Amino acid sequence: MQEGSKVMDNDYSIVLTGSAGQGIQVVEKLAVNILKNAGYNVFAVKKYMSRVRGGVNSTEIRISSKKVRAYKDKIDILIPFNKQSLENIKERIDRDTLIILDEKIAENIDLSKYDARIFDFPISKKANEIKSKILINTVSTGILCSIFDIDFEYAESVIREYFDKKDKEIVENNIEAFKSGIEIFKNKGRDTPLKKTELDRNKSKKELLINGSEAIAYGSLAAGCNFVCAYPMSPSTEVLQLFAGHAEEFGVVVEQIEDEISAVNMAIGAWFGGARAMITTSGGGFALMAEGLSLAGMIESPLVMHVSQRPAPATGLPTRTAQEDLNLVVNAGHGEFPRIVYAPNTLEDGFRLAHKAFNLSDKYQIPVIILTDQYYVGSYYNFKIPDIDSFKNNKYFIKTDEDYKRHKLTENGISPRGIPGYGKGLIRTTGNEHLENGMITEDRNVRNKMQQKRNKKHEEVTDEFVSPKFYGSRNYDYLIVGWGSTYNIIREAVDNIDRDDISILHFSQVYPLNNSVKKYFNNIKKSIVVENNSTGQFRKLLKSELNIECDGSILKYDGRSFSVEGIKNQIQNMC
Repeated sequence: MQEGSKVMDNDYSIVLTGSAGQGIQVVEKLAVNILKNAGYNVFAVKKYMSRVRGGVNSTEIRISSKKVRAYKDKIDILIPFNKQSLENIKERIDRDTLIILDEKIAENIDLSKYDARIFDFPISKKANEIKSKILINTVSTGILCSIFDIDFEYAESVIREYFDKKDKEIVENNIEAFKSGIEIFKNKGRDTPLKKTELDRNKSKKELLINGSEAIAYGSLAAGCNFVCAYPMSPSTEVLQLFAGHAEEFGVVVEQIEDEISAVNMAIGAWFGGARAMITTSGGGFALMAEGLSLAGMIESPLVMHVSQRPAPATGLPTRTAQEDLNLVVNAGHGEFPRIVYAPNTLEDGFRLAHKAFNLSDKYQIPVIILTDQYYVGSYYNFKIPDIDSFKNNKYFIKTDEDYKRHKLTENGISPRGIPGYGKGLIRTTGNEHLENGMITEDRNVRNKMQQKRNKKHEEVTDEFVSPKFYGSRNYDYLIVGWGSTYNIIREAVDNIDRDDISILHFSQVYPLNNSVKKYFNNIKKSIVVENNSTGQFRKLLKSELNIECDGSILKYDGRSFSVEGIKNQIQNMC
């Protein structure tokens, strides 16, 4: 057993790694909730392979007395569940890393080649003594919590709630396993040098601990979403599962459809009938929905679509992360019609923009796309519970009269929207070009007027632009530009650089863009765009839409997210 004397900082990065099926998620779920109950701020994110069993998966948990929101390469505490996992992550281990090993794993490893502090514990032995090897997860959780001197009172309720649907014996075995982990650490690891932290436990009770999928789902619920349909496709599936698990509770109709084409058409039909509907999918599924998206553009139907990105083309890396579908969602669908594309930058932002998506889709009768990615939906942290009463909803359909015209020409391009059975009017529309009353036409003058009418809404929604988030000194020479899920990583990297001449401009609305952002690019030395793709899609969009010519890109496209250290190093090299 190798020991060190360094007292670590008040910000700890914990990595759990093992094969699919070894129960890493059990430790993750228990640990983050126990640590949050004890008063820590928590951030966690998963990296996993496309395997039901085997492979190498990992979860990073960062805890701190201050807010933490981003992924780091540095590992302070590592708990590997097998030899392969330890070997796979060795490039992130340094001499300050504390490695917690099961004795049986330690017996089969040459520990001398790891320049780290290694503690071996009888984890599997204790799990077998209690009931079975499966309890190594809860024993490990006990050891981890004991490292931070977490009292059992903060753990018991979490363990009982997590195993609530299991037999009473299983619950009690896990309680015993957790306590045994505490005892193991006290007997063998009490000299582990971690700094004691004073925590505000009352504050943590007032905060939510949710992930990106939950942020999108809860924001949609706050907006009155009452119909969700999808064909499951990672990494978007959890949104569907969340709605399905609470469908009766929240009065939501949830349909798992046979394919994506059916999903988009069913959602359009639901909006036609007066529902507030959402689709959740990934890039490959969205590609199949392009015809339906275009139909929504022609019949001027509201439509909210959540698209969670993963590396492509084709199946690509189905469980990894990317920002590769920006071009797709901005340009998808044959013909020309307006749309809005949001790319939330924080979980709070996801809640807010999901809510906004429904109201603006309803108001302007256009598709609104919420663009996330695997890193975003799989990350979670604690933040203050939003004031739900402040989220107001407006429904824009009208009670029709006998002279109602579904596609009436108006000055702002927005026709009054009626729904069947609400009023005396006939609700008629078609995917063909149409007259004001919805009947098919090929008249060239009508065609021009209808296309101009639809185009007018693009101007209207551009005025509803969500301004990008600016962070840093106003007297900057270098501007770091980002969009979507990279915000917290870029922000922490720039904070660590600690230079007044570097600031951040981060977009959560990526289409349409507004000329008001041009002012940020005036009289600076360099602008650099950070994005998880290989061709600089957003950099090109800034050029094509606003004629903003950025000076450089920081790109990553290996299926992994940026890290704080990686962004920091590249910015320093370029600025």
